[in-house]
Amino acid sequence: MSQLQILDAYFAENREKHLEELSEFLRIPSISSLSEHKQNIQTAAEWLADELRELNIENVSVDQTAGHPVVYGEWLHAEGKPTILFYGHYDVQPVDPLHLWESEPFNPVIRDNKLFARGASDDKGQVFMHLKMIEALFATEGTLPVNVKFIYEGEEEIGSPNLPAYVEEHKTKLAADLILISDTGLYAPGKPAVCYGLRGLTGVQIDVRGAKGDLHSGLYGGGVQNAIHALADILASFRDEHGTIQVEGFYDKVLPLSEEERQAYRELNFDEAALKQEIEVIELFGEEGFSYLEQTWARPTLEINGVFGGFSGEGIKTVLPAEAGAKITCRLVPDQDPNEIVELLKAHIDKHKPKGVEVTVSEFDKGAPFLTPFDHPLIQAAGRSYERIYNVPTAFTRGGGSIPIVAAFDEILSLPVVLMGFGLNSENFHAPNEHFHLENFDKGLRVLGDYLYEVSNLKF
Repeated sequence: MSQLQILDAYFAENREKHLEELSEFLRIPSISSLSEHKQNIQTAAEWLADELRELNIENVSVDQTAGHPVVYGEWLHAEGKPTILFYGHYDVQPVDPLHLWESEPFNPVIRDNKLFARGASDDKGQVFMHLKMIEALFATEGTLPVNVKFIYEGEEEIGSPNLPAYVEEHKTKLAADLILISDTGLYAPGKPAVCYGLRGLTGVQIDVRGAKGDLHSGLYGGGVQNAIHALADILASFRDEHGTIQVEGFYDKVLPLSEEERQAYRELNFDEAALKQEIEVIELFGEEGFSYLEQTWARPTLEINGVFGGFSGEGIKTVLPAEAGAKITCRLVPDQDPNEIVELLKAHIDKHKPKGVEVTVSEFDKGAPFLTPFDHPLIQAAGRSYERIYNVPTAFTRGGGSIPIVAAFDEILSLPVVLMGFGLNSENFHAPNEHFHLENFDKGLRVLGDYLYEVSNLKF
């Protein structure tokens, strides 16, 4: 039997046992954003640590931070072989609104070969796959084809505020040849994807102040600046009618797409008509000269996320609003720097500030973009492992969203990051009725096992 066949037999024989163990993990309400679940977070961290010890992983620890704990472990006995650092998170989102759940969020149930529970897909189910893959290799081979380290955090859903400092402090301990993360998804059902890049994020809040208070529009209208009109002028200055961002210098450091990447995106044959129908819009809109996938994966954005000010109750109130504001976020791509972009935004706002108002700008949290080269041997090896199990070509994609800690890993540890996820966009992570398709749980275990053998034979 081949190595893959041996693993397949082990996973098939132990499937029910593994699903019950995963359900035990999912029953822990490890909600990181709610202080009343602090002990549950600790319980989940200890559960993970116990699992690692059961696998004979060494130097396992639950390391306290200024927030929630980091779980660490290692096995370093594959002499002369690469070292993989596995990352994931054991915290989950809140479950509100509870009445929309069809089953209890922390009482896992299986319906239609889908496992329903908070954290099933994001990210406990995928973290659990790392552990069971390691278990299978030890059980069938008695050893591992590569060296492994594990770092699992309990703060990803609140922006990983303490993990960068932990990584910086433990750089030597975390040294490896690559970081493997399973917290992304497939391109489509039955269509695997290796995500090799993520957009960064930065943003500001704009507050516009005019008179000392709202003014009567009959007495003062036409002679005093309206804060909302002033804000609207600023907002309108950000983009032209074609969707091109007008902030001076905004595109200066954008890393262009290679022709190989653009061709790979074209070959995905993305169905824009189906997307329009799904989200119920008449037409799509984005920066001219780029396809929808290029616009959402590899081009930067500037979006107005919220506008506030004036009177919005029933009926009409004839006032000149004294205050108005807006929240702006930008998705960034390599090689844009979040701090530089904020300074460019501030300069643009100052340049376009209308007369008669004062404008202040407040910064939000920032995350840098991330990219492992499309043709990197570790990325291509991941594609081969997916194809071996799914029997279809692997899509090589970038993610339109942001996982700030990925960029921090890249910056602090200077390692290639391989994102091998098994979720689907339809699985309601962060929403009621989160679930994980067990077809991808089953196949994902085999993909991960195969990838360790792929990595063990690479020279890089």
